[in-house]
Amino acid sequence: MSVDQAAPATALRAPAGQQVAASDVAAYALRLGDDALILSQRLCEWVTRAPTIEEDLAIANIALDLLGHARTLLGYAGELDGTGRSEDDFAYTRTERQFRNALLVELPGGDFATTIARQLAFAHYGRLLYIALQESADAVLAGLGAKAAKEVAYHCLHAGQWVVRLGGGTEESHRRMQAGLDQVWPYTAELFDSDEMVARLDADGTGVDPARLHTEWQESVTAVLTEAGLSLPTPRWRAVGGREGLHTEAFAPLVAELQAVHRQYPGGTW
Repeated sequence: MSVDQAAPATALRAPAGQQVAASDVAAYALRLGDDALILSQRLCEWVTRAPTIEEDLAIANIALDLLGHARTLLGYAGELDGTGRSEDDFAYTRTERQFRNALLVELPGGDFATTIARQLAFAHYGRLLYIALQESADAVLAGLGAKAAKEVAYHCLHAGQWVVRLGGGTEESHRRMQAGLDQVWPYTAELFDSDEMVARLDADGTGVDPARLHTEWQESVTAVLTEAGLSLPTPRWRAVGGREGLHTEAFAPLVAELQAVHRQYPGGTW
């Protein structure tokens, strides 16, 4: 089932005897939508700056996939939270503290190897998430899961090929790829954090508790790193706070750029 074929927001389904809180589903969709929106924005920074013109196109297409996920999720959050906000309202009218994305996706791209390291981590997480979300009791989330899982499978392939290429290339490319992994890995643990809301949605079959994806995620990324001759980082610290609206100092400039046209021409259409 495609997203377009999914049931309307009012048609939430849960196992017999259980009731889904629309506010919980809205908050859950907002988190996932913000992850996709912010990573899409970061990837767009590589357009015209990637190593080859083919890579310009590949990264742009991945960014467009993520933007499509964000539009569905943020629009759905606006339906469920009672505000009627559109995806544009969520993207362009919130302050930095109102975004609920994981910190990993807002990190500056750094060099190309660092961006690929982030893509490896996030794409493998996203693939597992959307595969599981296909079984959601909520028709909209299940429809998105079915569509997005296929798209993110390519994101995994793209990132994996570059990790192997850089890890098994020259001494310099190997060094940079390992350095990129070491830089982003402390931010990966936040992807798998759970809380009471997510646990409720997982229990009633609506959402997916990311904590139960971690083992399979680590196995899949480790397989890629082993093929590339790279080491799985073991961070001494871990990032927290993104889901509560606490962001890195690099986030404010990203949001300012994202919202610049809307701020100059509020309400403008074309």
